[in-house]
Amino acid sequence: MTTVRIYQPSKTAMQAGRGKTKRWVVEFETDDPLTTESLMGWVESYDMSQELSLSFPSLSEALHFAVVNGFSYTVCNPSKIFMIPKSYALNFTCPRIRGRAV
Repeated sequence: MTTVRIYQPSKTAMQAGRGKTKRWVVEFETDDPLTTESLMGWVESYDMSQELSLSFPSLSEALHFAVVNGFSYTVCNPSKIFMIPKSYALNFTCPRIRGRAV
């Protein structure tokens, strides 16, 4: 039976917002072992299903896809991220207003 992993991607280091983190991703897991290619030393696999990644707008739709197609699935819940709102103007305010002692 094919196993899929359902998760919400985390924020990348190259973006400031959380634009691509709202969708749910379904990725196929493989039991095929990774082997080292003898000439270049690259890692290779004969299972191409691990190259496939599907995106869904909600968790329920991703679960529905897995159930309808008969896949066993693992759901990885996202961790909560606490973002502190920042403003460029805070760089120029008086330190006493920001709550710091001089």
